[in-house]
Amino acid sequence: MKLHAIWLSAALLAMPLGASAQGTPPDRPKSPPNPAANRYAPLPDFFKMPEGRAMGASSAVRGDSKGNIWVVDRCAANSCTGSKLAPIMQFDGKGNFIKSFGAGLMQFPHGFTIDSKDHLWITDGVPPDGKGTKGHAVLEFDPSGKLLRTMGKPGVRGGAPNLFAEPNAVLVTRDGTIFVAEGHARGANNKPHIIKFDASGKFLKQWGTPGTGPGQLGMPHTLAVDSKGRLYVGDRDNNRIQIFTQDGKLLGQMTQFGRPSGIAIDQNDMIYVTDSESKDKNEYGHNPGWKRGIRIGSLKDGIVTDFIPDSFVDAEGSSTSGGEGVWADGKGAVYSARVGQQDVVKFFRK
Repeated sequence: MKLHAIWLSAALLAMPLGASAQGTPPDRPKSPPNPAANRYAPLPDFFKMPEGRAMGASSAVRGDSKGNIWVVDRCAANSCTGSKLAPIMQFDGKGNFIKSFGAGLMQFPHGFTIDSKDHLWITDGVPPDGKGTKGHAVLEFDPSGKLLRTMGKPGVRGGAPNLFAEPNAVLVTRDGTIFVAEGHARGANNKPHIIKFDASGKFLKQWGTPGTGPGQLGMPHTLAVDSKGRLYVGDRDNNRIQIFTQDGKLLGQMTQFGRPSGIAIDQNDMIYVTDSESKDKNEYGHNPGWKRGIRIGSLKDGIVTDFIPDSFVDAEGSSTSGGEGVWADGKGAVYSARVGQQDVVKFFRK
């Protein structure tokens, strides 16, 4: 299968090219891979770190209902293994540091979401060096820093219903339903799934098999939900976003937003997708013609209207740069959590 070819399920074969199931955004409307339009500019040094503390690699940034911005970094490095730093940091709406917590509880904070109760959910994965005794878990905190729940068993790799294998992302819907995307390994060891739990944490179902076909998964790296409750899965290794119902029925795909590491959808159904890996070289990250950065568009038509390019000068020589995590407040601000640059940047609409 060609990664950027349009495929349609059997129910869609009679539709004209570009039509979509149940109103899902069309795949590849007429827009170039790297649009020149960019109405966003960075706000330098927005986050004021406490004295003596540097920002580490991060793929996790979100805002809560009270206007605070939360960042989870990897302890001023790219791993929290052996560190005494607290990786969960709260900032006010002006970027002033408020507090931090979570020291010693995670080794590789990865996916991040904030639910309707302002509880913080974080997936803990495995560092690139493979060191550490934690990981393979999903942690829920309240805003004070109290650990409310641990799903999976830290340090134990396994499968549903009770264990995880390198969870990448977590999403909690308004009714409390929990979705976890797992599978960050490569090759035969990768077991990509989307796993669904009820609000109490009871396992309901999982779906996904390794592959490039419709509904199959390469690396489900990020999750988001739109106003209609459709689930968007950033299938990064397959250079696409796949769209499912919350019961796992495939609705369609989008490839016009690049190689998705992070997805955010705001209250206006604007979608923000960050691409931290695309490169022309025929190696990991191969996605010729696509540049790294943040692509922004509307789910109403699927057209990419803005492209915020990655600031890294040698993307071809790096495995990741630019944002892996992304969040937008729906009022013109976009936040990019970057692993390669080890920072979190706020962009504002000019």
